Amino acid sequence: MPVLSSKKPYRVGRSRTGLGLFATKRIKKGTKIIRYFGPLLDSKKKKDDAIENKYLFELDNRWTIDGSVRKNVARYINHACKPNAESDVRPRKRKVFIRAIKNIEAGDEINYDYGTDYFKAYLKPIGCKCDACEKKRKKKRAEARAERLRLKAKELKKAERKAKRKAEKEAAKRAKTKSSAKAKSKAKAELKPDRKRKVLNGVRASGGTSARRSRPKSVVPMVAAEQPIAATSEASAAFAPSLVMPTATTVDEAQQASA
Repeated sequence: MPVLSSKKPYRVGRSRTGLGLFATKRIKKGTKIIRYFGPLLDSKKKKDDAIENKYLFELDNRWTIDGSVRKNVARYINHACKPNAESDVRPRKRKVFIRAIKNIEAGDEINYDYGTDYFKAYLKPIGCKCDACEKKRKKKRAEARAERLRLKAKELKKAERKAKRKAEKEAAKRAKTKSSAKAKSKAKAELKPDRKRKVLNGVRASGGTSARRSRPKSVVPMVAAEQPIAATSEASAAFAPSLVMPTATTVDEAQQASA
């Protein structure tokens, strides 16, 4: 860093972009802070026109100041989109002064706008790092972060609503299944007594009928065992006594037997 006199209202110090020029005391608005100087380059000369560096300050179409020399302390002043100083160009005198356009407090960095051409050629590709642009970038990053958080919260709420709807559907399905099962069991319980009654009634009716009808069948083998049947007509007469009308001889024989 260059050694400066203590009487100077500025000093070279570390900045966000490397080195910068800082005020050591309060500088009033309109004050000439420092002169930007260096060798004059004539664009009409090929030798001068071939020089290229970041410290060239163009006065007009012909003359340019090469501020790359170390004695030019003004070259440490950085660009700012919202500066506190400006370049006061005097083409006729071929001089440039840096003048304050607002009150600069001690410790503040001195800066001025380098112009559109310089910005596009050197600063835009890497991004401007002045306080104003940093604030813009921070604001944009904060907005982007807030937007991401908002979208994330929206997705979470959407997922929660979806899960809630799914849970409600499953609960309704379970409830429906449970109610249908209860209804089926109730219907079965109501049907069981009727079925028992019907079965019991059917058993009783069939039992009585079979008992009545089994009596003549049980007589057949007994009669067959006691007396063999000689003919078919006699057997049919013996097995159907209720169908044969009683005769007078049969009645007399029955009375004699009883006497």
